[in-house]
Amino acid sequence: MRQNLTPREITAKLDEDIIGQQEAKRKVAIAMRNRYRRMLLDASLKDEVIPKNILMIGPTGVGKTEIARRMAKLTGAPFSKVEATKFTEVGYVGRDVESMVRDLVEASVRMVKEEKMKLVEDDALKLAEERLVGLLAPGEKRTQSSSNPFEMFMNQQTDDDHEEVTPEVRSKRLNLREKLTAGLLEDADVTIEVEQEQNPMGMMTPGMDTGGMQDMLKQFMPKNKHKRTMPVKKAREYLKREEAEKIVDTDNVNDEAISLAETMGIIFIDEMDKIAKGSQNSGDVSREGVQRDILPIVEGSTVQTKYGPIDTEHILFIGAGAFHVAKPSDLIPELQGRFPIRVELDKLRTEDFVKILKEPKSSMIKQYEALLATEEVSISFTDEAIDEVASIAFEVNNDTDDIGARRLHTILETLLEELLFEASGMQGAQVEITKQYVESKLNKIKSDKNLSAFIL
Repeated sequence: MRQNLTPREITAKLDEDIIGQQEAKRKVAIAMRNRYRRMLLDASLKDEVIPKNILMIGPTGVGKTEIARRMAKLTGAPFSKVEATKFTEVGYVGRDVESMVRDLVEASVRMVKEEKMKLVEDDALKLAEERLVGLLAPGEKRTQSSSNPFEMFMNQQTDDDHEEVTPEVRSKRLNLREKLTAGLLEDADVTIEVEQEQNPMGMMTPGMDTGGMQDMLKQFMPKNKHKRTMPVKKAREYLKREEAEKIVDTDNVNDEAISLAETMGIIFIDEMDKIAKGSQNSGDVSREGVQRDILPIVEGSTVQTKYGPIDTEHILFIGAGAFHVAKPSDLIPELQGRFPIRVELDKLRTEDFVKILKEPKSSMIKQYEALLATEEVSISFTDEAIDEVASIAFEVNNDTDDIGARRLHTILETLLEELLFEASGMQGAQVEITKQYVESKLNKIKSDKNLSAFIL
């Protein structure tokens, strides 16, 4: 987990995937670096330094979520995204806003667990291969029946199998181990026992937050396993993960995950403008209630999770919204004060669309080139064609709803629809996308305003 990147390094990395929006990149980079600086302070001062939460203002599709998500990935910070409108649903009305914090802790636990499992990967692999050898050359089983009162009540009874390894089996296993190490058994089939997911609270209403109750009940429920046959290559990965989970100390993982979420966690609250009073939707009281429910979480409070309590005071909150109708000043003053840093993201221009198509490491054009290359079809775009696609995307955004860079997805899909449909029968073809080709495919969209209104 890289937590000590400098603001300049963070913005340089973000530039590889996100075009423009330099001011927003600088502000999130500084906020992230300040969190690292805070951890180096004396204990007496550390608790006094709280993160300066950020409010991103701009239309959809200009990079608000992407900047926050990629920054979290770069710095190894747990990240959780929630739509503020989730808490305004009928029958919900701001209830359980703490779920956003629980989601963050879940993300943090997954991150820490994966890191710990990587550290014991070699030991887990050895244990997994020993189990594979045992499954490929099983010994003679002596079954001793044993029952647990709870399992009898649940109508389940277990049999303890004791394996007896004869000299013949031992010799066979030695031979198999050599073949396994040499990679000669990767496609051989092996049958392993796979634990089946159980939902002890299946009768609960969907969407209800049951906290740690479900996990607590799972501990008492007998484990239901079923046999699956799969290639050795796949079975090895499954058994390796199972063995790694046994080695890793769950209590340590949970403690580290809580600490990581408290000091480095980022919660991204989207659609903040939809809960502001200036919105044209009805139900101002409901939306203001949601703001007041979110407020204590952002201010700092202790939330109970199934992994333990977490203090939200030093979590970084990034709010976002288009704020077309409502304004940031329409939020309640207490919530405004908790988002002191405001940044307005720029509307995408034609030249931005050109850069988005060409410059990122995984640009849309490179993605389509790679997709068609799987069918042995080679495509290339002239600069004039790219300029024309960008120009059409900008015009359609201007004439209809502005959905930012997402407009390019539909424009390119419409442009290449025929080619994508016929590619499987065009092996070896080389296609050049020119300005004339773009015009012939997209002129109808550009000229027909009624038609463009229906395009995402």
